Amino acid sequence: QVQLVESGGGLVQPGGSLRLSCAASGFTFSSYWMSWVRQAPGKGLEWVSAIDSGSGKTLYTGSVKGRFTISRDNAKNTLSLQMTSLKPDDTAVYYCARDYAGRYDYWGQGTQVTVSS
Repeated sequence: QVQLVESGGGLVQPGGSLRLSCAASGFTFSSYWMSWVRQAPGKGLEWVSAIDSGSGKTLYTGSVKGRFTISRDNAKNTLSLQMTSLKPDDTAVYYCARDYAGRYDYWGQGTQVTVSS
């Protein structure tokens, strides 16, 4: 069965960095676009970043452009999100999700990122 398991969240001070990882299994990882989506406390889901199946194209929402870097290792079935210059507004639960036919058909359980002094 398809599984997506995120890790790497935690508490970090403003200006700090974190690297999130998502371990994928149960499907041909290299065939799918993958995304990171976050949900801040009391708010709806927000798409953060996406990467194509072959790592040739990456997309970012405006608020994280230049600070976050999405990447993937298709040999290890792993998706990553390097986050730098973190701000309190980045506080959220971060999910990795599989893109399929214009929607997210599988999600991980999420990892909490808290940016606070």
